[in-house]
Amino acid sequence: MGLFLIPVIIFGFIILISGIFTVKQQTSAIVERFGKFLSIRNSGLHFKIPVFDRIAGRINLKIQQLDVLVETKTKDDVFVRLKISVQFQVIKEKVYDAFYKLENPHDQITSYVFDVVRAEVPKMKLDDVFERKDDIAIAVKQELNEAMVNYGYDIIKTLVTDIDPDMQVKEAMNRINAAEREKVAAEYEAEAERIKIVAKARAEAESKRLQGQGIADQRREIARGLEESVDVLNNVGINSQEASALIVVTQHYDTLQSIGEETNTNLILLPNSPQAGSDMLNNMIASFTASNMIGEEMKKENAKKGIGKKPNTDK
Repeated sequence: MGLFLIPVIIFGFIILISGIFTVKQQTSAIVERFGKFLSIRNSGLHFKIPVFDRIAGRINLKIQQLDVLVETKTKDDVFVRLKISVQFQVIKEKVYDAFYKLENPHDQITSYVFDVVRAEVPKMKLDDVFERKDDIAIAVKQELNEAMVNYGYDIIKTLVTDIDPDMQVKEAMNRINAAEREKVAAEYEAEAERIKIVAKARAEAESKRLQGQGIADQRREIARGLEESVDVLNNVGINSQEASALIVVTQHYDTLQSIGEETNTNLILLPNSPQAGSDMLNNMIASFTASNMIGEEMKKENAKKGIGKKPNTDK
């Protein structure tokens, strides 16, 4: 009799142990009795009646993410692929709805994402899709929240994580971007070249102005020096013509001396004979004399014709 009870006790113990089960943290277990919903068990150690009760399923209460790849067409007839990441969570108070109302929640969420994206993106051009991707994400989240809350799902966040146009479109966009950058670079280079040219022209103009001023000052000082030299020679009894000849000859020999002191000079003075100074002076005097004579003749002609006389206003 005792030997017969041992297997019975062991079998009963096994049956009893099979009724004990645990539920992990952030998980809910659905318990059914004879195929009918009995209860929802949350995390911890639990007991069910063996044979009569069974665990129909477990629901994950953590935040989950579903990535949906949608291909659609934009307003400017460009096909583009968008990757929508949907972060959702089962509402703890609606575990029953989440378990019994939806056969496959991932498929339902995917269908809603397709519906919203293919309704929103065809209203936008390709550039607007990149700029307004947050608007697309908000529209998806709003539509999903309204639809899935009745099934026990809360949509935490929706993100447009990738926008991938056709390869040819991307290449064309890259070429446009490169051309635009080259245009801007060319404009900057042209502006820099213009600034350099203007600065160089201003520098050259300033240089010419200062050079002309220096030459004028130089000639003024030379004239003043010649005037003083003539006055000094006149004071010692040398007339102006002789003084001018002496100065010209002196400058001629000073020039020859300066040329001789420079070993690598390319300057050539013509004529350079000793009588050149006298010839230059005679030519200058003859030119001045001829100019004075022509001026006097013109004055006499004008006087005969009455040019230059003041009109007689006396009555």
